[in-house]
Amino acid sequence: MTTSAPPPAPPAPVAHPDYPVHVDADLDPGLSRGLWLVKWLLAIPHYLVLAFLWAAFAVLSVVAFLAILFTGRYPRAIFDFNVGVMRWSWRVSYYSYAVLGTDRYPPFTLADVPDYPAHLDVDYPEHLSRGLVLVKWWLLAIPHYLVVALLAGGVAYGVSGADDEGWITISLIGVLVLVAAVVLLFTGRYPQQVFDLVLGLNRWVLRVAGYVALMTDEYPPFRLDMGGHETHTPTRVPADPPPAPATGPHSRPEGWTAGRIVSVVAGAVLVLAGLGFAGAGGTLALVGATDRDDGFVMSPAIGMDSDAWAITSEDARITTEGAPDWVPDRVLGDVRVTAESGSGDALFLGVARSADVAAWLDGVGRDTFREVRHGEAVLEGTTGGAPASAPDEQTFWVARATGPDATLDWEPEEGSWTFVLMRADASPGVAADVATGAELPVLDAVVAVLLVLAGLTVLAGALLIAVPVRTVARREP
Repeated sequence: MTTSAPPPAPPAPVAHPDYPVHVDADLDPGLSRGLWLVKWLLAIPHYLVLAFLWAAFAVLSVVAFLAILFTGRYPRAIFDFNVGVMRWSWRVSYYSYAVLGTDRYPPFTLADVPDYPAHLDVDYPEHLSRGLVLVKWWLLAIPHYLVVALLAGGVAYGVSGADDEGWITISLIGVLVLVAAVVLLFTGRYPQQVFDLVLGLNRWVLRVAGYVALMTDEYPPFRLDMGGHETHTPTRVPADPPPAPATGPHSRPEGWTAGRIVSVVAGAVLVLAGLGFAGAGGTLALVGATDRDDGFVMSPAIGMDSDAWAITSEDARITTEGAPDWVPDRVLGDVRVTAESGSGDALFLGVARSADVAAWLDGVGRDTFREVRHGEAVLEGTTGGAPASAPDEQTFWVARATGPDATLDWEPEEGSWTFVLMRADASPGVAADVATGAELPVLDAVVAVLLVLAGLTVLAGALLIAVPVRTVARREP
């Protein structure tokens, strides 16, 4: 008698390794049917606070980038702050329209709140790659960016109206939450399967956020871990249990008091404002260095085409009331207007006091330049006949130029002034490419002031950030 061998034991299940970004949540059982309709309003205070916190997050992430690049370590105090911002955002998202999983109002704190139904934590990395930090947040993350665009950014549809165009985006998370909200409204119950899927999608997005925020070198898995909690199947037991993680799910950041958070946020706002001043100053300096034509900063040429006898500007009023008479000269310098005829016909370009121009062109068919829209000149027509004489015969012009390529230079004075563009022989049909500019002697002073403001503002912001970060770092064991 023979006995058959017992069937082989099934292989031990292998767990997915824990990803360093941990996202967990519990679905509240007694959700209100209709509260979700006004949560956008109730969450406004959080949105305002988070706008400033994310500004600080961005600035501190740049500091962390440099620290990782040169030392291979993410400064612990900055790490705790940035994780706290992500945690705060996750709680607000869970309460509002990323999940609608709770009616309990989110707390205003960076720290983890053990009894709140949504939690986020990131394991602190003892060491990070100094080279990987240069590419992981943009190049390596591109595949995940495409996925996240579908999950959270959505599919874009072009729409157009009579005057403008726009886009409507629909995200997968948004559609699923809307379905859950409608079911909740009519049944009083949040579909559990929808909740599990929505949590899995949000978990994917937040893992990518932690990776691109430089908090881990471990590449986010292309895996949808659904459900409110990260499930872990038993693993083959190693010889020695792994060491406890550096941070727990309910740890930190005790050192980040309200005053220190406000200081960091204010510092980040000042740093960003300083960068804005620096960008504006640098842009003006570049314009002054590259866009000057014979000392004048000129605008791009705009095509003007009219069947009338003249094209006029709107009245330009220059006043020095309450200011010294030299203000126009010091601020604007001389003004230059150029007009180039595409057909080679002689043009007339002149400037005179508005009252004199209005009296001469009374009853004359003309177009008035109003604005530039979509790169085109917008002209407003006035019906009438031909002028009684050629423009060059008038004596009221304070500056004039004629020719197929007319260039008019004028020193501004106090008063109301009008520019006139015509054909030199006063015949109808005016077509020219027109550009305007000024010497702008004040430009160099403005650039200097902006750059000084940039330096002082960035310095003040850096101090407001450095002091609390250093204080928190000293409190750490």
